[in-house]
Amino acid sequence: MNTENITVAVPTGEGMRELGRRVAEQVRGGDVLLLSGPLGAGKTTFAQGFGAGLAITEPIVSPTFTIARELDGRFADGTPAHLVHVDAYRLGGSSYAPGQDAVGRLLDELESLGLDEELEDPGEHTVVLMEWGEQMATALAPERLEIHIDRPLDAAAVTDEDGELTGDGERTVTFVPVGARWESFAL
Repeated sequence: MNTENITVAVPTGEGMRELGRRVAEQVRGGDVLLLSGPLGAGKTTFAQGFGAGLAITEPIVSPTFTIARELDGRFADGTPAHLVHVDAYRLGGSSYAPGQDAVGRLLDELESLGLDEELEDPGEHTVVLMEWGEQMATALAPERLEIHIDRPLDAAAVTDEDGELTGDGERTVTFVPVGARWESFAL
């Protein structure tokens, strides 16, 4: 039984996609996974591999402006999989009700988008992969796999001729299993 954090180094974008595929092979309906890390860390690259691991044929792109995308594929055992890919980066505005905290505001926004129920009780074929949702996931999903991606923006980062980050560059990915569902998680 594993309840320890797992940390791996991932040097390339393809390595990040492969890591996403390996994690997708272990998920099942009802699972909630939380991706966190700075801009450019590789969250969407991981999500692309995760989608490939679920045999999703549609492109996996950051849902930053749409907040959530829903895609269909298959779990490793061949049963139907429904992926809800959420990007909470733009959630949590500054208009709070009197006495409302940040988590309450985020939960209200999720409810208005119809995503609160998906997080609280994903269906038997649904997996939720949420980017930027640390506050919400901890409030809504007592059992989850937290995936923290750290990409130092220093000499180890790989940039193109315009100075933009590429898909490559050393990253450290830490998996934090939370709850009984994830006790046996291993890579």
